[in-house]
Amino acid sequence: MPRIPGPSGPYWFFLYRLDGNEPMHGHVRRDRQQAKFWLVPVALAWNDGFSARELNDIRRLAVEHKTEIIEAWYEHCGQR
Repeated sequence: MPRIPGPSGPYWFFLYRLDGNEPMHGHVRRDRQQAKFWLVPVALAWNDGFSARELNDIRRLAVEHKTEIIEAWYEHCGQR
């Protein structure tokens, strides 16, 4: 699970290598909460434990760091 550089704070953005057959997306975790966001466009795929306020914060971070997340996706999932 490579961690995506860029977004800072309490949230850990990462990718699963074996998720490469799905549309471009990233995962985010804090403590025991986890969510998945589609990247084009940035949208929540699923949520396990984050509050609505946190999801808004995470979505904002995903939009702000979309370029870094997409670059990490291509690097780790090997797709262009």
